[in-house]
Amino acid sequence: MVVSEYADLNVAVIGVGGWGKNHARVLSSLGALRAVCDMDVKRSAEISEKYNVNCYTSLDEMLQREKNLDACFICTPTRSHYQLATRILDKRIHLFVEKPLSFSSKECDDLVELAQNKKIILTAGYIERYNPVVQDVKRIIQGKKYGEPMMMEFHRENRMPAHITDVGIIYDTSVHDIDTAMYLFDSKPIVVFARTGKKFHAFEDFATIMLGFEDQRVAIIASNWITPKRVRRFSAVCTDGIITGDFISQEIRIDDMDATTIPRREFKEPLSVEITSFLGAVAGNHDVTNTLVSSIEATRVTKVAESAILSSNTGSPIYLDFKER
Repeated sequence: MVVSEYADLNVAVIGVGGWGKNHARVLSSLGALRAVCDMDVKRSAEISEKYNVNCYTSLDEMLQREKNLDACFICTPTRSHYQLATRILDKRIHLFVEKPLSFSSKECDDLVELAQNKKIILTAGYIERYNPVVQDVKRIIQGKKYGEPMMMEFHRENRMPAHITDVGIIYDTSVHDIDTAMYLFDSKPIVVFARTGKKFHAFEDFATIMLGFEDQRVAIIASNWITPKRVRRFSAVCTDGIITGDFISQEIRIDDMDATTIPRREFKEPLSVEITSFLGAVAGNHDVTNTLVSSIEATRVTKVAESAILSSNTGSPIYLDFKER
């Protein structure tokens, strides 16, 4: 029997293929999972049987039968997010949407307004925010021991996941690093320039994005679904040192004029940290609420991703103007 501070919460996961099955696993381990919903009858039944929860193939049926849901997780293809999220928010149910929040910034704006009007929590699954390596690098940068951060570089490489069919690498992969760059710089970019291409897939499967920030700061984000080796790493070039992080191993390396330092760290699963943070907010922990990726921040990421694709299509830099509610 699971004993957890979140066992009194009633949570459902919509979409339990791909990444969604991992959300179901973590929620079950926390005692909060009550139902799963997936259009694939077999998949829905398998997950529900595995975790002994109710299963549905229709969102409407689930919302009708599960009267006491505190929160839902949407883990479906990107282009379905807006329609599903609107129906859940209308029911005044707290909502976690896997990244990106939606395919268009206009849809994101609508979801932000709806959540604000309903006075409920809306967040998006930018999991790297909860990766201990990002949190530690953030603290190191804030300590200013290695000077001011001037340049961020991100590299993500892997074969394309089989379950991604409706978007290209920018919306599926680069968005993680767009969010992380803004988080580490604690700033919004003012210009975007990108080049993309497609070799094996219907949408872009490699992309290089440059984000220009104020005070000459820059982030370079390189992603591809071509090379077979899985790479997830980044570096922060500061005025007095370079801080390198690995998203997978969670190792940090710091190089300055005097030495190379590799701090000893405890490994944590980012997804568990992310989900417990959201559940804590749903349960009323206001300190945790402040650490969530806000719906406004998630909207910014979508706007930058949109601009990157537009820049690649036109060959021109796109200047950004964040007009937010």
